[in-house]
Amino acid sequence: MHNIVLRMENITKRFVAVTALDDVSMDIREGEILAVVGENGAGKSTLMKILSGSYPTATFDGSITIHDKPVEFHSTRDAEREGIQMIYQEISLHVDLSVAENIFLGNLPRRKLRSFVDRKTMINLAREAIKLVGLTVDVLEPVGRLSTSQQQLVSIAKALYRQPKVLVLDEPTSALTLTETESLMGILKSLRDRGISCIYISHKLDEVFEIADRLMVLRDGKVISDYERDAIVPEQVIHDMVGRKIENMYPKSTVPIGEELLRVEGITIPSRVPSKYLLEDVSFNLREGEILGIGGLVGAGRSELVNAIFGNDPRVTGTVEMLGEMIPEGSPGIAIERGLALVTEDRKKSGFVGPMNIRENISLASLPEIKGKVFTRKSKERGLTQKHFDKLQVRAPGLETNIMNLSGGNQQKVVMAKWLMANAKVLILDEPTRGIDIGAKVEIYKIMDELVHQGVGIIMISSELPELIAMCDRFIVLYKGKVRGRFTREEITEHKYMQAATGIL
Repeated sequence: MHNIVLRMENITKRFVAVTALDDVSMDIREGEILAVVGENGAGKSTLMKILSGSYPTATFDGSITIHDKPVEFHSTRDAEREGIQMIYQEISLHVDLSVAENIFLGNLPRRKLRSFVDRKTMINLAREAIKLVGLTVDVLEPVGRLSTSQQQLVSIAKALYRQPKVLVLDEPTSALTLTETESLMGILKSLRDRGISCIYISHKLDEVFEIADRLMVLRDGKVISDYERDAIVPEQVIHDMVGRKIENMYPKSTVPIGEELLRVEGITIPSRVPSKYLLEDVSFNLREGEILGIGGLVGAGRSELVNAIFGNDPRVTGTVEMLGEMIPEGSPGIAIERGLALVTEDRKKSGFVGPMNIRENISLASLPEIKGKVFTRKSKERGLTQKHFDKLQVRAPGLETNIMNLSGGNQQKVVMAKWLMANAKVLILDEPTRGIDIGAKVEIYKIMDELVHQGVGIIMISSELPELIAMCDRFIVLYKGKVRGRFTREEITEHKYMQAATGIL
């Protein structure tokens, strides 16, 4: 029997009238990977914020012990001193500082006199740290110049170098490539062999089932079940998470394909390197009632392509036609007027406005329709936003609720409602289910299916291959900025997809 490293007992956390955690108890053994799963709003993040010291001891009921010693965390610094290290889904690095400076921030190696930083030691140690996660970059490079996946690996290296007793990972692979994800799995297994305990939070259940020694399900702030590895049954775990049986994970139905909505010809996007291109000569079309999947590994140019189509990013050559009318380069406003919509991969960064409420966010793309002579027509705005709020079944007290108070899945519904209110004819969805729970994913899939029945054309980008293959009618796969494969629904297989995505096909 392994030693218990950490116990959290009878944890209850309330926010005014809402009970976020209700008498939750959890323990983790030495050298164990414990997966904590549940829908958005189940209480996972709240529990981890208590463990990390973000919510101080006085703000909740219950107790925490480490190696049977009672501890109290009044700050994140207290938790770190006891060996708790958090890796958050939202990367929290200082983009203007170097990789080495980020890894040792707050713990910089000093020279003997203690007045100056020992840069040589810092650089050498930083190189050792990034080697732990298989990252090969210059440690003097500013973090802001790294890709999102590289930044995530820097965060992991930073945590590992502090030699934690318990490492908490919140959606650690959301920005990683398949290769990087496999590397991380290997790192976690080696940590387990060294006796380091890990708490793994992810909506990607295939990863959870692969890596977890034990799995705990939270729902509505309560512990629903706790399974040892040998007792994990995927269907039962999903039932525990959502409180109901999901009969059809991917509700894709047959829809008649109509006329052409969008035509993209010869899109080429410049790179920072002279005479190099991020994308080169990419062409495709999209028709009514069709879902087109754009695949490829992270870095293949998927997001750059759709941002260039929408007008956010410049293009060297190429044309975009919407219902036969040209959309000029760098003209998102004209794209919106013509019925083109883009749900970006990072909803918090570019999908909604945090200080605004639901009503204001839904109406953002429809201001010309609701404007009066001087001010917006509030009654018309409320009527239209309420219609789409109800249609997408956003779970919130009402339209005046601040969007930051919603779960990830409901935030994504608000972003989609914004574009539906703008009467989008073509909806581009870039990683539409990233960071949302399985129940919310199914609801997003249902919305997609309803939209194509209404004649909307959808372009879908996803790093989750099963959902891409299950939901799309046709596929183009990018490799290093070029189209490497084109497949119909009948032709596609995971093997063919990966051959194209890795440049083998």
